[in-house]
Parts: sequence; C-alpha cells; structure tokens
Amino acid sequence: HPDGRLEDSARHFPTLPGLLSKLVGMDDGRVEVKGNLPQDVDWTAGMFLIFDASVFGELGGFDESFFLYYEDVDICTRLWKSDRRVILHQGVTVIHAAQRTSRRKLHYMKWHLTSMARYLGKYTWRLPR
Repeated sequence: HPDGRLEDSARHFPTLPGLLSKLVGMDDGRVEVKGNLPQDVDWTAGMFLIFDASVFGELGGFDESFFLYYEDVDICTRLWKSDRRVILHQGVTVIHAAQRTSRRKLHYMKWHLTSMARYLGKYTWRLPR
C-alpha cells in the first residue's frame, strides 16, 4: 500500500466454505507470509504477476469472461493445473493503492459477485492439489 502497509495480495483458492467463513468474519483466506523467502501460494493479486509470455499464450491468456475481478485467481488456478507454481516473492516491492470499490459501489459489487460465481462454477470440486 502507498502508506507502507502490506496488502493482502496472496490467498488460498476461493471455495464456497472459505467464502462463507470470510463473510462471517472468520478466516479471510490470506496466506501467512513467512519471512522474506519466496513461497508457493495458491494465487496472488493481479496487480503484479510475472510469467513467461509463452506460458501466458499456452494458458490462453486471461479469461475475458471475468470482468475486473477474479481474472487473476483464474489464471493462477490454471497455472497450478498445468503443473506450474505461483510464487510470492517478498524481495520484490510494488506499490498499489487498492481501491476496494466493490465494498462501496453497487455495480462494482455486482461485477465482483458475478466473477466470484463464475469462478466457483468453473472450479468447484476441480481445484488443483
């Protein structure tokens, strides 16, 4: 975050039970960041993803049926399903001012929930690992 706080940029794969847990204020799915070493994570926010262009092409790029939300979760899921890893590298810093607009504006919330439902429909019972 611009003020120096660490954003919640790495999480576990979304599942219906996990999302319900988040809704009631229990576990929000964040990955516990361990020190400064790179670590495997299920997915990381799309504000700064790096991978080889050939891999991006092999995966078919971003799924355009996701609008504004969950396209990063989807491509990370497809990376894992193709026997690749998603790694959070604590030695790299990117500044991103997350707006969290879906918490304040109804049409953004609609896009968020639509993408969430699309993701759950695509991957429920079909997540890697």
